[in-house]
Amino acid sequence: MKALKYVGITLLVLLAVVAGVVGFIVATFDAERIKSELSRAVMESKQRRLAITGPLELSLWPNVGVRIGGLTLSERGNAKEFAALESARVSVAVMPLLGKQLVVDTVELAGLRARLVRHKDGSFNFDDLLSKDEKKSETIRFDVTGLKVSGAQVSWTDEVTGRKTEVSDLNLTTGRLANAASGPLALTLKAREDKPRTDAAIDLRGEYRYDLDRREFALGRFEAAVKGEAAGVKGLDLVVSAGALAANPAAKSLQIDALKVAAKGRQGADAFDLALEAPRLALAPEKAGGDTVTLTARISGTGRNVVARLGMAQVEGTAKAVRIGRISLDVDAQIDEASVKGRLESPLAADPSAMTLALDKFAGEFDLAHPRMPMKQVRLPVAGNLRADLAKQSAAGQVSTRFDESTIALRFDVARFAPLALGFDLDVDRLNVDKYLPPARAEEKKPGGEAKIDLGALKHLDLHGTVKIGALQVANVKAANLRLEVKAAGGKLDVAPLTANLYDGSLSGAVALQAQGNAVALRQNLAGIRINPLMKDALNRDLLEGRGNVVLDVTTRGETASAMKKALAGTASLSLKDGAIKGINLAQAFRDAKAKISGRQDAVQGAKAADKTDFSELTGSFRIANGVARNDDLAAKSPFLRLAGSGDIDIGNNAMNYLARASIVNTSGGQGGKDLEHLKGMTVPVRVTGSFENLSYKLEFGSLLGEAAKAKVEEKKQEVQQKAKEQVQDKLKGLFRK
Repeated sequence: MKALKYVGITLLVLLAVVAGVVGFIVATFDAERIKSELSRAVMESKQRRLAITGPLELSLWPNVGVRIGGLTLSERGNAKEFAALESARVSVAVMPLLGKQLVVDTVELAGLRARLVRHKDGSFNFDDLLSKDEKKSETIRFDVTGLKVSGAQVSWTDEVTGRKTEVSDLNLTTGRLANAASGPLALTLKAREDKPRTDAAIDLRGEYRYDLDRREFALGRFEAAVKGEAAGVKGLDLVVSAGALAANPAAKSLQIDALKVAAKGRQGADAFDLALEAPRLALAPEKAGGDTVTLTARISGTGRNVVARLGMAQVEGTAKAVRIGRISLDVDAQIDEASVKGRLESPLAADPSAMTLALDKFAGEFDLAHPRMPMKQVRLPVAGNLRADLAKQSAAGQVSTRFDESTIALRFDVARFAPLALGFDLDVDRLNVDKYLPPARAEEKKPGGEAKIDLGALKHLDLHGTVKIGALQVANVKAANLRLEVKAAGGKLDVAPLTANLYDGSLSGAVALQAQGNAVALRQNLAGIRINPLMKDALNRDLLEGRGNVVLDVTTRGETASAMKKALAGTASLSLKDGAIKGINLAQAFRDAKAKISGRQDAVQGAKAADKTDFSELTGSFRIANGVARNDDLAAKSPFLRLAGSGDIDIGNNAMNYLARASIVNTSGGQGGKDLEHLKGMTVPVRVTGSFENLSYKLEFGSLLGEAAKAKVEEKKQEVQQKAKEQVQDKLKGLFRK
């Protein structure tokens, strides 16, 4: 009975204390005074204006609680709004306060608005709110039954990067919050951003468990969904789920059970579908292990369908040294008529704490096929190694392959992942590109017009490297000992120097491409080359024979090949020896000159592949503007004639209008020279006109009648003078004999 009495007395004392506390709060509660004191304290300590615009109400049962009808907080040092609340409610359990414990019932916040900013100097507009008070107070442990936030809006402005993010319709509900707690979690929000374009809804649900003192965090039965547009992806549907996610930063441990990630959407013209599964993965300082992890990706679009599967098995080691016994990549891709199928495998070593990984020895094989490729299918074995430092965004490695008649070795280093900064060194012993490309189709006029040439990709290119090829054939042009250096940055690609041996001569020069204006610049010096096989292989034109030098210095710009040809500008020159002009035999044409001259007729003939006019030397220079090459100094020499000329070569429209002047200077030999005695000393105009595919040569004999008659009179005059001279000499000889 005494025990019950003491219990009863104790309860009465406690009740009296609680009643006294409550009575004191009721007796001293003055809403307007509290508003004023709070505003004054915030202004003095933080230089911010706090305004409680709504009513401040007190509740006493079952807990001591406060309800605020409206609140605004300004930026530091000015009146601009930093944060606002439409309403808030907080209640506190009275008894735990006696033991210096803060036990709070559910905290409810409605209509929260906040504006967060990172300034150009790197500071934040809420730095002062996070600063610690100089005075230390006795620690009070907190315990909140739950948190409920509804209709919140938060904006984030980063003046350093120019990014702006808006979060709206944020709703958050949690269970118990304390130094160590667990409970349900539900979060929904909408996020919008301009760069990159983002407009997505996020829904996250699960169960949490954490311990702040032990730094342990875990999620169970977790599922997050993102739908909308994000990072350039439209129609995004992303779902991440896990049976359990547990992390301990202090212990550097991570454990994942039944992780699944599924995502689909569209990026540009392509639709994608991704799926990741990790049944079990554990990382800890003393041990790491897990089941097979798989990632499957499908990409489909106009004329393309790609399926790739990445697998990781035999995971073991520690958190500082994880080793995967086998990582494999399977690819099955169809792009238009071409297909690629193959597999790549390698062991992998990684240090998660240092964020480094190494593929010391990868190997695989890929089959490339195309129905119009001459050999239909090519098998490509691949081997190499790769090391990467993800923290520094750097990587280096090498890849080698041998297929058909080619041995290829590539060494590379990546100084930065995004945007990519790549260095490389490519070495090929021999390569016949034409052997693996489909034969060229006849050009077809499409309703959309000519295909566009877009050099815009150069804007995002940052690379430098060298290329060495022992023997190369591409577009039917053959070269040997090709050496070039490549550098791309700032929207410009420079290939310089560029050297090679080709057609018994050499090439040296440079090429420059620029994204701005789709511009191209070409400087080439071809020395000692055989011009005929080069023109046949490169242009499919049989116009000239001979050996010598060609110099080009041209620029152009445009969105199509035709536009670039019509915008061509610069200079060119050639100097050839011991060759021939193909398509016309001037010696044969001049042998027929008697009838043409007497009949005042011009001779017109089409170019004939078997006809040619020999020369011992040919030189000329060209000024190029708006796709038209102008020549005024053509000079050619042969044993029986001299050839000069001037005219236009319209590169943009594939046509010529050129007037050459052929003069007979020697009829003693050469290409039928003895048959041209009657034309010695005469100049015959030869006009070349028409398209490159159908050139015609016109010998303009009609205008030569007067010149021929004059030449005949001059010849008679010379004969008379010679005879008179001979007669005088004979008479003088007779006179002296007497």
